[in-house]
Amino acid sequence: MNRTITLSTLDHGPVSLPEPGWCTGHANRVPGYRIDLTHTGAEHTFAFASDTLLVAMLSQDPFVTDPERRRPRLYVEQTGYSASLDPAEVRQLAAALTVHAMHLRTLADQLTTLRAEEGRQ
Repeated sequence: MNRTITLSTLDHGPVSLPEPGWCTGHANRVPGYRIDLTHTGAEHTFAFASDTLLVAMLSQDPFVTDPERRRPRLYVEQTGYSASLDPAEVRQLAAALTVHAMHLRTLADQLTTLRAEEGRQ
């Protein structure tokens, strides 16, 4: 369920908008401009050993000009991970990537459901 929030911006002053139920809030992300307002969901970290490979989270930019980008999307960021691995470590990395691929597919399924629900509101 969405609730309405109001955030201050430099170019439009206070802006009120619905906040999706999956958004984790805006306390730590103060926008400068209205176009910079972004809803973000819980962060999913994809790691190998003690290194982060990817970070993913639901996101939505309600004031961008491209209507498709106003819909919820999955923000995915790759890190700069690099390493020289022995054969066993390569197999471990491959196994971790397989698990991460399954998790990404699950997030894609959740996003599909969320977008379908958005269309019904």
